[in-house]
Amino acid sequence: MPIKIINETKNTLVAEKAVLVETFLMRIKGLLGRKKFLKGEALILKPCNSIHTFFMKFPIDVVFLDKNNRVIKTIICLKPFRFTPVYFKANLAIELPCGTIQATLTQPNDFLRTVSLSE
Repeated sequence: MPIKIINETKNTLVAEKAVLVETFLMRIKGLLGRKKFLKGEALILKPCNSIHTFFMKFPIDVVFLDKNNRVIKTIICLKPFRFTPVYFKANLAIELPCGTIQATLTQPNDFLRTVSLSE
């Protein structure tokens, strides 16, 4: 079921077609095999405190959130074949198309909220 992600601090729409990725198989697949990541799309990886972009074909923005959905780290346009440090306070990571963080003005200490499209 698609999910919207809203930056409550900035009152901006971060993603309108996010997918929650919680199972082992979904996590392994992630964005692998995709040729592009469209504006408005997102993957929410939970739990997650570090990611990699090995074998990906495009850079991505990444936002790490704590258990209260407060942004603790943003990474702009992480290139393929890279990995992030481990953010021990992170509860989840959101993968977004490159440019989303800047376009939505998302930064550390912002609060993000998810809304199911069925609500």
